[in-house]
Order: sequence, then C-alpha cells, then structure tokens
Amino acid sequence: MPTLTCTPETTIGEIVAAQPRLARVFERVGIDYCCGGKRSLAQACAARKLDPATFLVLLEATADSGEGRPLVDAAALSLTALADHIEGTHHAYLRAELPRLVEFADRVAAKHGERDARLVAIAATVRELAGEMFLHMMKEEEILFPMVRAIELGQRDAAGHCGSIAHPIRQMELEHDGAGAALVRLRELTDGFTANAEACNTHRALLAGLAELEADLHEHVHKENNVLFPRALDRESRVLA
Repeated sequence: MPTLTCTPETTIGEIVAAQPRLARVFERVGIDYCCGGKRSLAQACAARKLDPATFLVLLEATADSGEGRPLVDAAALSLTALADHIEGTHHAYLRAELPRLVEFADRVAAKHGERDARLVAIAATVRELAGEMFLHMMKEEEILFPMVRAIELGQRDAAGHCGSIAHPIRQMELEHDGAGAALVRLRELTDGFTANAEACNTHRALLAGLAELEADLHEHVHKENNVLFPRALDRESRVLA
C-alpha cells in the first residue's frame, strides 16, 4: 500500500477513499467518515477534542503497518462495477438483516419494555430505519444506479427528466444523513450497543446486530457519498461538455 499522503486539511472521505483500511481507525475514535466525509481532518479532530497532528501520526503508522481489515477499494472499480458491488453486497445485507433486527427489537420491547422504556424507542427507531432504507434502496436501484451506468456509457440524456444526476444524488445524500442520525440515536439508546446484566439472549443478539449494521452502513454510505457520487458527477460534466 502506498504511503499515506494527507494534511489536516484533507477531507475524511478523501483519506478513506485513498486508503480504505483507515476507516477502522476513524471508527475506533468515533469520527464519522461516511456522512461526515466532507469535513477536513482538522475539523473532525476538533469535534472529538483530538490533536490533528497526533492523529495524523496514528493514521500514517496504521497505513504503513497494514493494520486492520481493508474495505473493498471502491476507487479502483468502474462506476458500473461499484454500483453492482453496492447492490450485491450492502443492499443484499440490509434486505436480509433489517427484518431480523426489526423482529428482535419488537420482541425485546414487548417483553422488557416496562422495565426500560428505551427498548420501546429502540424498536420504533429500528422499524423506521428499516422502512426508510428499503425505500432508499429501491430508489437507488430503479432510478439513480441506472443513470450512473448510462452516464458511464457516455449517454448524454442519462439523467432523463431529472435534468442532472446531481438532483437524485442530493436526495440520496439527505437520506443518508437521516440514516446516520438514526444510527446515532440507536447508539445513544443502547449505551454504545452494550448489554447490561439483565439483557436476555435476544436482546444481546439485537445489540450485536445493530453494531454490525452501523459498521456496514458506514462503509455503504462512504462508498456512495465519497466515491460513487463525486465520480458520477464528474463523468456527467465531461459527457455534457
């Protein structure tokens, strides 16, 4: 892997797009690299009360050591291959996992909601997130991703009645922000997805599943917000030039 080259002014999204394995470092300190990917390293560190120079040294050391499980190198894929990857990996995961998490959350809330009102709020948040994500994926698969594939082929009218792919992309980014807010709420309601001594096995399975969901959605949104969308916009501008 090439040596990390960035400054405190480099955006988080650019860093993770160039070196996907560094996503794990940002995860560990609570820096949002997906929806917050447009912030500079300095801004992100300030929000977490971290020294950017020290954190940059940590990033460089991690990059040089090869530590961590690397993400798929989204930047190396074509637009079509990346859209296919997102559908086949992240969308498939959500379709399989979200119904299971909704079921677990509802069961736990029904059984233990009287002793902990947060369980009812967790179930409501999971149901709302699932509904929003299923609609979101449908719009991507039926509207946005076909536009992306057409733009890669050089079709000048790829955006159709939308005028520009920028419009559906902006809507998808807003929906990503909504999903990110739901994840933050779930983390707060579950004390960081941590089980207490009274948690039953279903509750523990729910918490483990929510932690995995958070990690997958972070990767998913990063690949779209920081890689697929900017490249699709650039490709459209060159096709229409």
